[in-house]
Amino acid sequence: MDNKTVIKTLNKLLQGQYMGIHSYGEFIHNLDDASPLRDKFISIQKDLKHHADLLSHTIQELHGKPVTSEGAIGKMELFVSQIIDRSHDDKEILKHAIKGENLYGIKMTEELVHDKLDAESLHLVHEILEKQREHVDILKAELHE
Repeated sequence: MDNKTVIKTLNKLLQGQYMGIHSYGEFIHNLDDASPLRDKFISIQKDLKHHADLLSHTIQELHGKPVTSEGAIGKMELFVSQIIDRSHDDKEILKHAIKGENLYGIKMTEELVHDKLDAESLHLVHEILEKQREHVDILKAELHE
């Protein structure tokens, strides 16, 4: 596998992690201080930061330069979602978080990495995806309480 392709793919995944970190920051900001979701969202955001660190480290090990933000497209998507999806209701925030995890966190990652990573990088991405699936399960359980 070509290192440039692996680095480029990992950087796109890293941008996605930054987008998730910022999205959860917005969710946390929009939750009432007394919301039982607050601690769960902070924990998920912490996981996303950890994933970003792991991806950055892997990119550096491959002699690449990790991106440091979600990029212009990610910033635009985040901006638009803040305008359109502005909800302060816990159930609505949960639904947006689940949609983001499923669509951007899992589905797009699976499509992005297809045949573009070496075995070690692919293993890392599978670990990240497994954690994101756990996030979805946690969020869905909260939605149905």
